[in-house]
Amino acid sequence: MRVFVAGATGAIGKQLVPRLVEAGHEVHGMTRSESKQAMLHERGSVPVVADALDPAQVAQAVGRARPDVIVHQLTAIPATLDLRHFDRDFALTNRLRTEGTDHLLSAGQAVGVRRFVAQSNFASYARTGGPVKSEEDPLDPAPAREMRETLAAIRHLEEAVLGARWTEGIVLRYGAFYGPGTSGAPGGEQFELVRKRKFPLVGDGGGVWSFIHIADAAEATVAAVERGSRGAYNVVDDDPAPVAEWLTAPAPAWPSPASSPGRSILAPPVWRGSRSRSMATPRRVGRRRAT
Repeated sequence: MRVFVAGATGAIGKQLVPRLVEAGHEVHGMTRSESKQAMLHERGSVPVVADALDPAQVAQAVGRARPDVIVHQLTAIPATLDLRHFDRDFALTNRLRTEGTDHLLSAGQAVGVRRFVAQSNFASYARTGGPVKSEEDPLDPAPAREMRETLAAIRHLEEAVLGARWTEGIVLRYGAFYGPGTSGAPGGEQFELVRKRKFPLVGDGGGVWSFIHIADAAEATVAAVERGSRGAYNVVDDDPAPVAEWLTAPAPAWPSPASSPGRSILAPPVWRGSRSRSMATPRRVGRRRAT
């Protein structure tokens, strides 16, 4: 298939593009930076330079590629994130999840893409009921004040993608990323905050967080591209943990991808439908540390 990846040079894009190429797909990788074309070429994709917030540029890029599938991985999360000003730091990402989503959907409809796969986030579930959440559980109707715009953007993305009846709309609610290229990698912001005992503890630390290694997230996305069906899917590790458990562990020992012995994920690499499970988190997203 011909696959158009928007956000091809981000943390997950760097993992996703070579996997799609290895699987035999023709990949067109979109970036807004001229300087990143070489990176995309080295990973086996056709480089595409376009501003995701410019509808004309997006329409032209998608029109030239004429893909069978569009994968929306657009984010602009800063390296240093102030959790007290979450919406401020996610302002550009929120635009990419609203305006950027609309531009990609419009361009995709114009060329008749068969499938549209978009990145979402598991942390938007309502803070009611038990900690284990399925895809049928409601999203949070009253998020924390500092996250209202971010959750509204996630809701917009999901409703737009799942409501596009002209294509197979798929939403992947990834857990919190860790692994290469993420803030959960050694030297990354989250990793270093935990290592230095500076990561904030909310309440008694009883909130349960779900995680996903970036490599596993990419594998799940390939499965969605190739054989996913309409719907929202939780894509998480099968080993969630309360904050108090992983934050107070003696040393930051981060898990390996599912391909390592003893690891697995509940969602793809083998596409398993919408019965994967995620653990809800009240307010924040983080990186898992093994205990």
